[in-house]
Amino acid sequence: MSFAGKNLKHLRKLRGWTQEDFAAKLKIKRSLLGAYEEERAEPRLEVLEMVSELFKVSLDELFLKDLSETKGSYIAKRRAQKLAAEPTVIQYVPMKAAAGYLNGYADPEFIDELNTFTLPMLAPGSYRAFEIVGDSMLPTPSGSIIVGEKVEDTENLKTSNTYIVVSRQEGIVYKRIMKNGRSKQKLTLVSDNPVYQPYQIDANDVLEIWQAQMVITRANQQQRWDVDQLASIVSNLHDQVNSLKKKMN
Repeated sequence: MSFAGKNLKHLRKLRGWTQEDFAAKLKIKRSLLGAYEEERAEPRLEVLEMVSELFKVSLDELFLKDLSETKGSYIAKRRAQKLAAEPTVIQYVPMKAAAGYLNGYADPEFIDELNTFTLPMLAPGSYRAFEIVGDSMLPTPSGSIIVGEKVEDTENLKTSNTYIVVSRQEGIVYKRIMKNGRSKQKLTLVSDNPVYQPYQIDANDVLEIWQAQMVITRANQQQRWDVDQLASIVSNLHDQVNSLKKKMN
């Protein structure tokens, strides 16, 4: 006896998908999926192979085991929870793709061509990863990968948090955002390296904002400040303080 049709229905419901949703993922007609689930037809091998990849179960289990039968087992329930959890796919934008991303960020075909990875510790959401280059955010080293969660509304921006900001004029930058209480038309971007002066950009120029959730760096490549760098930073801060005092006076 084959449990394939029954298992297809069970796995679909675990993810909360409609037959239309599931059929689209399997690249078959909804009516054919209905026939499989109602056991009026036996699922084709290539369809079951896609299901096996989606849910990380073996073909033997799909055919021979009733995956809906938990019998109160803790292990079985935990496995059902894992099957129900759809992994969060993160598209990766390396620096060499940055220029193309500014043109293709809204093009599904361009996004589909980007390499992807998953991180099990992230909560469900819309994420993207960007490679950063330069020393403006030291001690976060050049070449780090920033994993960001999509910010849908600039009202949700939190002052002093770090973000990937994608804009027409500045391209892709990793900065802290300071919200301007007087004007919602401007965003102030601040570097962690005080050698770099804060600057403002027009909110209307912003294409996307991603709130930083994780920083991925190579082992043993954490940037260190040297004495000359620290001296330069102290001197720069001293100049900025003097400039502020003059403006206040």
